[in-house]
Amino acid sequence: MSGPPPETLKKRADFLACARALKQATAGMIVQARRREPADDAPPRVGYTCSKKVGGAVARNRAKRRLREAARAVIQAQGRPGWDYVLIGRAGATAARPFDALVADLEAALARLHAAGPRGAMR
Repeated sequence: MSGPPPETLKKRADFLACARALKQATAGMIVQARRREPADDAPPRVGYTCSKKVGGAVARNRAKRRLREAARAVIQAQGRPGWDYVLIGRAGATAARPFDALVADLEAALARLHAAGPRGAMR
């Protein structure tokens, strides 16, 4: 798609910190977001996860591939420096949803999360 992939979250502590911060659900995914402390100008980081509710390994990996491509298309333009995002696949929706609708879901979720104000910092 467009541009290089965003930096990826790899540590469990980063995923847990996002889980305690802001959340926004859409039809195709759930997006968790937090502003890293101390605030920095590092590029946004993104993590991807799908539970076994999404399906077997093949279905989970397909859903995560689609989330990665949606993030590649959106995060560079709408993600904020110094923020972490976790994209969570939804059972029966992430893999089956049309890709342009998945991208629109991510764009809408980011707009709502950033409109929530500075609450994205660790609480």
